Amino acid sequence: MDIVKAKIEQATRLLDEMNIDAWALFERETAMQKDPTHDMVVGLEAVWNSLFLFTRRGDAIALVGNFDADLYRRSGRFTQVHSYVKGAGEDIKRLLREVDPATLALNYSVDDCASDGLTHGMFLMLQSFLAETPYAGRIVSSQPFIGKLRSRKLPEEIARLERAAHLANQVWSNVSDRVRVSMTEREIAALIDSEVQQTGGEPSFETIVNAGAKTNPGHGHPTDTKLEPGDLLHVDFGVRIDDYCSDIQRLAYFRRPGEAQPPDALNKAFETVKSIIIETGKSARPGVKGFEVDALARRMLAANGYSEYEHALGHQLGRDVHDGGGLLGPQWERYGNTPFIPIELGNVFTLELEILLPGIGTVGLEEDVVVEGDKTRFLCEPQVELAIR
Repeated sequence: MDIVKAKIEQATRLLDEMNIDAWALFERETAMQKDPTHDMVVGLEAVWNSLFLFTRRGDAIALVGNFDADLYRRSGRFTQVHSYVKGAGEDIKRLLREVDPATLALNYSVDDCASDGLTHGMFLMLQSFLAETPYAGRIVSSQPFIGKLRSRKLPEEIARLERAAHLANQVWSNVSDRVRVSMTEREIAALIDSEVQQTGGEPSFETIVNAGAKTNPGHGHPTDTKLEPGDLLHVDFGVRIDDYCSDIQRLAYFRRPGEAQPPDALNKAFETVKSIIIETGKSARPGVKGFEVDALARRMLAANGYSEYEHALGHQLGRDVHDGGGLLGPQWERYGNTPFIPIELGNVFTLELEILLPGIGTVGLEEDVVVEGDKTRFLCEPQVELAIR
């Protein structure tokens, strides 16, 4: 199926549901810089100034430079394709007069980067085109609309995300037995990335590896630090395939000589993290707000005597690893209004948290789940037992 065309059709239905007359992307040179929603509802490159206008009546209109027009017509994704030679300003005004939207949603937002694709320069240009029209006063932020469009995954999108998750889990299964003491974080990451390539996909992001407590978790790059006996190996990686991403974290403990079992502190921390992921997955139901799920995780951590993690419990997954929309996060300034957005059917989230154990490492797990009915479903088999080497 043409998933871009399916998302366009979903977009026009959603505009009508949300009582928004029209939504527009205004872009140029998309090979260099494109709107975060471009691949989702356009999916073709544009060179000159281009307007993509979608309406609640079902219109999908492309106004592109004359050399781009044939590609857009052949795609079959748009109900109308218009082209220009000298400049787009008059054509944009003509199209808006024909559609005559009472509300025109544009991609700007202070809270969600996935809804903030209209560059300042393009906004100023559009303002100049609309200066003598009523439409300059009808502009609204598209953030609520885009949040729903990205978050309400179509069945085909969920199928692709599930495949990406299964492949990531298979990568870990294939790699974990090949990791040896004395390997560096870089070597382990290269092993994972090579296995990801074997799936036919590519890494969703730069693979993160922590060899025990010697390096910090987060978004850092793998180092030449070596894995040693007594280290907890922590990896954070994903597979991007068919344009959709997975994002998981996995753990393996490497015993010291003569050590039969992992330290009790590690076993307790692992069981705590695992149980929090399971319980928060159960609580992530339609209508629940993201901060409520995150708060449950923090209460469970505190009840077990652990400090809070310093990030959101979960983000949405899709074409991007951080796919915008609602967040399973705390009510912190840095997250804006995203933790207050209610969970909906078809949302796909990560569930992730960690406990840092001095001298052992990062006890961090991450699972991918989809909201179905009154429950969530894991997209691949979760890690429920600590791997011991």
